[in-house]
Amino acid sequence: MEKNYDPFKGQSRLPKFAVPKRYDLKLKPDLVTCKFAGAVDISLDVVSPTKFIVLNAAELSVDPKTVHFKSSNKVFEALEVGLIEEDEILVVEFGESLPVGFGVLSLAFEGTLNDRMKGFYRSTYEHNGEKRNMAVTQFEPADARRCFPCWDEPACKATFKITLEVPSELVALSNMPAEEEKVTGNLKTVHYQESPIMSTYLVAIVVGLFDYVEDQTSDGIPVRVYCQVGKANQGNFALHVAVKTLPLFKEYFGAPYSLPKLDMIAIPDFAAGAMENYGLVTYRETALLYDDKHSAAANKQRVATVVAHELAHQWFGNLVTMEWWTHLWLNEGFATWVSYLATDSLFPEWKIWTQFLEEATEGLRLDGLAESHPIEVDINHAGEIDEIFDAISYRKGASVIRMLQSYLGPESFQRALASYIKKYACSNAKTEDLWSVLQEESGEPVNKLMNSWTKQQGYPVVSVKINDQKLECEQTQFLLSGSHGDGQWIVPLTLCCGSYEARKSFLMQEKSEALDVKDLLGSSSSNGNPWIKVNVEQTGFYRVKYDDELSARLRYAIERKVLSTNDKYGILDDSYALSMACHQSLSSLLALMASFREELDYTVLSNLISISYKVARIVAEAVPDLQNHIKLFFINLFQFSAERLGWDPKEGESHLDAMLRGELLNALASFGHGETINEAVRRFRIFLDDRNTAVLPPDLRKAVYVAVMQRVNKSDRSGFESLLRIYRETDLSQEKTRILGSLASCRDPEIILEVLNFLLCSEVRSQDCVYGLAVSFEGRETAWNWLKENWDHIHKTFGSGFLLTRFISATVSPFSSYEKATEVEEFFASRTKPYIARTLKQSIERVHINANWVQSIEKEKNLPEAVTELAYRKY
Repeated sequence: MEKNYDPFKGQSRLPKFAVPKRYDLKLKPDLVTCKFAGAVDISLDVVSPTKFIVLNAAELSVDPKTVHFKSSNKVFEALEVGLIEEDEILVVEFGESLPVGFGVLSLAFEGTLNDRMKGFYRSTYEHNGEKRNMAVTQFEPADARRCFPCWDEPACKATFKITLEVPSELVALSNMPAEEEKVTGNLKTVHYQESPIMSTYLVAIVVGLFDYVEDQTSDGIPVRVYCQVGKANQGNFALHVAVKTLPLFKEYFGAPYSLPKLDMIAIPDFAAGAMENYGLVTYRETALLYDDKHSAAANKQRVATVVAHELAHQWFGNLVTMEWWTHLWLNEGFATWVSYLATDSLFPEWKIWTQFLEEATEGLRLDGLAESHPIEVDINHAGEIDEIFDAISYRKGASVIRMLQSYLGPESFQRALASYIKKYACSNAKTEDLWSVLQEESGEPVNKLMNSWTKQQGYPVVSVKINDQKLECEQTQFLLSGSHGDGQWIVPLTLCCGSYEARKSFLMQEKSEALDVKDLLGSSSSNGNPWIKVNVEQTGFYRVKYDDELSARLRYAIERKVLSTNDKYGILDDSYALSMACHQSLSSLLALMASFREELDYTVLSNLISISYKVARIVAEAVPDLQNHIKLFFINLFQFSAERLGWDPKEGESHLDAMLRGELLNALASFGHGETINEAVRRFRIFLDDRNTAVLPPDLRKAVYVAVMQRVNKSDRSGFESLLRIYRETDLSQEKTRILGSLASCRDPEIILEVLNFLLCSEVRSQDCVYGLAVSFEGRETAWNWLKENWDHIHKTFGSGFLLTRFISATVSPFSSYEKATEVEEFFASRTKPYIARTLKQSIERVHINANWVQSIEKEKNLPEAVTELAYRKY
């Protein structure tokens, strides 16, 4: 029997003998035994005579007696039914060739509701004090096959007619509205309307006890937000966002939302942030629920952008679907970009496009690694897909779309998108399909321009200097390791000179080009030496390196407060990256940071804070004697802004100030600022006695918890115990993750070990462990030893998938010695798996980059002097 199957093994795609057109699927989950039974009739179009039907199935047992194929009054019984687990395929062999044309494949099967947050799985919740299970699906990228045998590839679109048999008191949801329900005793059978044509990874089913809030869009589409019983009012904000966003996308894409209803539901155990299943979008609680009393401004923003991201997918992804996972970035990059467009339209006061730069930065950070990958990755096996759900597919993807939109202009870009959606609705598309529509619409060489950004990994750093009224530009591939790659791009360069009125843009196609800027230099009224900013508003996905003269002018422009938020952010971020890559001294980065002392903009300060954490760690490693001076410099740097905001929220202050206050106080506490820590501890004590006190609003909690952990050690554990108590008492996921994120900031390695062990206990949902992995500088070695000791357990608990990779990157990446990199390589040499290979290589490369940086800092002769001067500078 085995020998016949060889041609089907080890293939990246299913053979195309037969094409599915419709699934009639019946499922009966048992939430007590956590098993499910099912039967499916799949209408097929047999396109070439075959004795074999090959489809995907995994972790299912199929009853061979139930497998048959019916075609125009003739029934073909299956001769053999074989499940090849390593390829996740089911091979059905018939005694004679099946006739070409339409027929129906029928089979019955059984499976287990697993606890791995993929396929058809169980999530737990409490209702009236008792533990209950709910049944949930998560099929992207390739796990529909764990629920029912199917052609589990995005291009194999079909319609789905789903029927569920479930306990009658439960809520049962699917992609489509129910068309009828029959109750018999304590079971009910729910028949759902047939779905439009869609990919298997978008099929969704949820069964459990839920409350909901509901509303409808301006054109009458009913929208509901479901959540655990008792939390319904926390769904109102997401409901508001959804009801406003659907009509906005209908207009933007020039096509209506294509289903009769939209449900969004919060799932207690959920691996990703959210999943765009057609008509039934699933979320982590933290990404959907918002509690007026206990959620922070940052939580509110996250709910808005995630809801907008998932709803964008209803068009870009669900209506028009990528042809294969190589084009995943089309779905994710696009939805990320457009979620900012929608959020900006609903909440203009959030200035969300300035915060988009944080997405771009994440993309640039990952893509500065030699172990990065192009936006388009060839996927040969289902096991490789999980790892590309990363900052390249989402964030670099979104950034190059923004770069293209800014190059083509928003109107032309939107018109082209609407024709793309219209042309490929209900089918599949590749990256090239989008480019050719955009090219046709705009008359610009989109294909040629964009291939340089999606087909090759990495991005350029453009070095600029002024020579005889010409701007000399040179591009080389930027790598954080400091070495030069040999990539070359077509770069949409923009620059302005002395003011935002004097600007130019051009396409840089060669390795080096000189641009005549006589007219700009002449028109600049400031003086003979105006500042020049390249990559205006940071819309391009590249870095810029200025010579010393131009750098000094930009520093002066920052102090004079004449640059936009985006441009200040870009200058800072590029300088940080160039310093890490050893292309600029740390002293010059610190001098630039000092010029931001009176900064008011949230996005710039937020990046300044995260850079300061990294710099403090690398200095502690390279020149331990300077670590107290560097902390003092950062405390002085942030005090101006912290004093401006104060501890208490002001009436009518902006959303951005509310987010900034917590980040600034968190930074001051982390750098050991005594007054901040004392005030935090004082407020924390009041909060412990009265959880509704006004002295500790949600925006401050993370900072206060971090401050409390700075004072915890093995002889004084009271703050740690109190935080665990709050963790156990709250049922708000956002509060739980805030606490997990604070515990690891403790400086005592013994406490860190307790924290890490706590992450693996039953009180912490598996999905949330990753929040507690960012340990303090003092806890790194402890975390690494803990990871090695618990690796087998962690690997077994998380299986493959992107949560597992977070353990590696969070624990390994902060190190900065070549010896440690070797030690990590040796430990994983015998434990490597395809789904962690890329993350492991990236993390080890980061350790090497840190080690190079340390060596370069050790050689900086004037660093001690520069740091001391900055630390004790009198303003």
